[in-house]
Amino acid sequence: MRFLLFEMTIQIRVPEFEKGLSWYQLLLGKEPDFIPHDGFAEWEIVPGSWVQLGEGEPAKGSGPLRFGVNDIDSVRERLVKELNITDFEIFSREEVPVKWGTFSDPWGNLVGFFEYLDKTEETERIKTILVK
Repeated sequence: MRFLLFEMTIQIRVPEFEKGLSWYQLLLGKEPDFIPHDGFAEWEIVPGSWVQLGEGEPAKGSGPLRFGVNDIDSVRERLVKELNITDFEIFSREEVPVKWGTFSDPWGNLVGFFEYLDKTEETERIKTILVK
């Protein structure tokens, strides 16, 4: 039997929800798109892809969750300034088509960003994702 995958969610848990909500609002650069109840918020990152923030203990050994961006250096600069992130190093390898960086949120969840090195490929990916 065939089935259709059409959306996805990933949940990150933090023990201090209000602090986590403020931190992730700064990280993602916007207010949540949906707050269904206390201790839970959701952001739609791209159509059909949601990050959920829930109150609770972080999952051990999971992640990292990385977001694609068009300028990882400016994102890093903003996060160092606004969230005091100190462990955000950017990496690249010749055989990998992106550069990336990962860091920990204040609760130990691994989060990061990546940027396509080939801007034509990046533009095509954005068109593909946002048109579907």
